[in-house]
Amino acid sequence: MNIPAEVSTLQIFPQRRFKVYQQRQLDKIELVNRLPEALKFEMKVVASVLPFRVNEYVANDLIDWDNLPSDPIFQLSFPQKGMLAPEAFERMATLLRQNPSPQQVFELGQTLRAEMNPHPAGQMSMNVPELDGEKLPGMQHKYKETALFFPAQGQYCHSYCTFCFRWAQFVGKAMRFNSNDAETLHRYLAAHPEISDLLITGGDPMVMKTTKIAQYVEPLIDNPDTEHVQTVRFGTKALTFWPYRFVTDDDADELLALFRRLVKAGKHVSIMAHLNHWQEMETPIFEEAVRRIRATGANIRAQAPLLKNINDNADDWARMWQKQVRLGIIPYYMFVERDTGPKRYFEVPLYQAYEIYRDAISKVSGLARTARGPSMSAGPGKVEIQGVTEVAGEKVFVLRFIQARNPDWAQRPFFAKYDENAHWLDDLKPAFGEAKFFWQEEYEAMGGSLEG
Repeated sequence: MNIPAEVSTLQIFPQRRFKVYQQRQLDKIELVNRLPEALKFEMKVVASVLPFRVNEYVANDLIDWDNLPSDPIFQLSFPQKGMLAPEAFERMATLLRQNPSPQQVFELGQTLRAEMNPHPAGQMSMNVPELDGEKLPGMQHKYKETALFFPAQGQYCHSYCTFCFRWAQFVGKAMRFNSNDAETLHRYLAAHPEISDLLITGGDPMVMKTTKIAQYVEPLIDNPDTEHVQTVRFGTKALTFWPYRFVTDDDADELLALFRRLVKAGKHVSIMAHLNHWQEMETPIFEEAVRRIRATGANIRAQAPLLKNINDNADDWARMWQKQVRLGIIPYYMFVERDTGPKRYFEVPLYQAYEIYRDAISKVSGLARTARGPSMSAGPGKVEIQGVTEVAGEKVFVLRFIQARNPDWAQRPFFAKYDENAHWLDDLKPAFGEAKFFWQEEYEAMGGSLEG
């Protein structure tokens, strides 16, 4: 929407108080209290294992409470029984029926969480970099050009997505990795001229005040030691879960001014927005947040996993991509749900993921076909399913690396036996009688494994 010059943003979008509910406040959400007692108990069981956090904007403005339980934003933000394996669900349910202490609930939760592959793709064992012989907690450097930084002040989100592959960040310090050491971050970047992109992630960096964000990125401006860092990315869900962050929050204007300073200094600023369903994008405050961000010279790229029970059909993806293009957002990735946490509830067979992607792409113009996928962010790299075909009488998946631990693997096609039960890379076997994929021995020599 276009706001006339004589009208202030606050006249159109009054400032809104941020109010959040977590596990212990589930019964404080008015609309939840209308649900059947059995369903509320199921939600409590799952929220005792997997992190739960929702704010009033998501609950009141994005969810259609007349469409439960199938409403996609309800599925995206509220716990569902099927997110836990039946045995795990029953163990926690049995404990909760016995009026346990908070410590007992936490300890059983920790046991059950440890069984859910909390740190997939070698992110704790293979991705943590070193500086002067010391490991750097709170950083990951998997791909040559891109370093990830997890600021300690950004280790939560405005609301939690139920599928989140970083769920372990939110359930206790034992599973968390983060840092508040801006100086070490900048020394590491200076020591690695191959890094062109810095991704500030979390949690969500947009829960931080602008002054905190600036401590990490402002020193990159006009710094000859880090001039090779050309792009600053911010991974965030705030654009749909709390768009007021960019419009009416107390330091929203300061945040946009920071983006402008980075852009003016020649940095490419990209908001890596997690947009899971078109229903998140239907509010005027969302469109205003997009408009204000783009006016700074920053761009917005949209990415999301394909999720059963939320967006596992081509029409929803096509509608979402079309809306993104209309607003000037760049469709970037369709991911395959990662092999962690509640994957059993959300995962889609790889053949079906490819069919949904292909059908969705066929419904949009070339400007929306920037979306790559379906892509698995696995241990060896981002593996894209390029197609299903028949070669020499054998039905196969055609795969390639979009990004890889060894850059020489990128863009090289390889083939896996077609398997309708495959959901992830480690479910696939090489085609044509090969013992291993072309990259597998080198990856194993790095310490990697296709298991987990």
